[in-house]
Amino acid sequence: MSDKLLYALTRPLLFALDPEAAHNLTLPALRRAAALGLTRAFAKPAPDPRTVMGITFPNPVGLAAGLDKDGAYIDGLAALGFGSIEVGTVTPRGQAGNPKPRMFRLPQAKAIINRMGFNNGGVDAFVANVQASKFYQNKEGVLGLNIGKNADTPIERAAEDYLHCLQKVYPYASYVTVNISSPNTKNLRQLQGASELDALLAQLKDAQSRLADRHQRYVPITLKIAPDIDSEQVKNIAGALLRHRIDGVIATNTTLSRSAVEGMEHGLEAGGLSGKPVFELSNIVIRALHYELGDELPIIGVGGIMSGADAKAKMDAGAALVQLYSGLIYTGPALVRECANAIRQGTVR
Repeated sequence: MSDKLLYALTRPLLFALDPEAAHNLTLPALRRAAALGLTRAFAKPAPDPRTVMGITFPNPVGLAAGLDKDGAYIDGLAALGFGSIEVGTVTPRGQAGNPKPRMFRLPQAKAIINRMGFNNGGVDAFVANVQASKFYQNKEGVLGLNIGKNADTPIERAAEDYLHCLQKVYPYASYVTVNISSPNTKNLRQLQGASELDALLAQLKDAQSRLADRHQRYVPITLKIAPDIDSEQVKNIAGALLRHRIDGVIATNTTLSRSAVEGMEHGLEAGGLSGKPVFELSNIVIRALHYELGDELPIIGVGGIMSGADAKAKMDAGAALVQLYSGLIYTGPALVRECANAIRQGTVR
């Protein structure tokens, strides 16, 4: 049975469940299936290697952070054919996140609203999970580790949390993503402001240099930003990225905008909106970033990819790689192959 048909049969059952319950059922099942070799039948994308940030990605389609916050399901997710897997966001100390319910589907808009709030078991447990994965042990592919701050850490001390996590995850990461754009941690997006961002990036870059010397290995750092920024903010962020020689930027996280889901059930729930409604919002940011950055710094495009054509549009906007999340929920794992094929066929060599 093809992965496409299998998901078509499974999706109604999953959508009958609470979204977080479905999430908590699917990932362990995928891990068990991979351990039993049942995912070998899944059709994988043809190789299409891309060298970005000095890393060779087997194909340009990655998994976005958020699906596997604790790095507990890396091997199962790797079976889906991603060119990279990004796990997290992880914080220094474990935290429960926001009260439930905190995840909502909006099928009419192919969207999800979540206000999870960086629920995770803490960076020590996260690192142990990464180390235990065959994907890490056998150096099977590209692994991004996404770091954040604890909810109860004052924003003026946020850098301490990021530096603590960076030190912990650095030896195990292909690259590290600094998440300053989740709308579900109070005041976090304040770190995108000019002075706050300069101070944070300076400290991260200094720590990266020291860690590279200690481990005799350079691990790139990317910054994940929000779609809810104007052209002046894009210009300021791009300038800071170049000034501090950050290695890449991920555009974008979820949006606070509700214009695309007005009047829909759950449309007014608090949290970040992902899926189809964020597609063009993120493309606008990608195009603006590419205008400012040119080819000096790579962009990883994420937000609302529901088809191969969507993935190619992200690349056309200026992305060097793309990532998926909500599209997997609505379309299933065959989306990975569809996006990789569309990009490969549309790329002029």
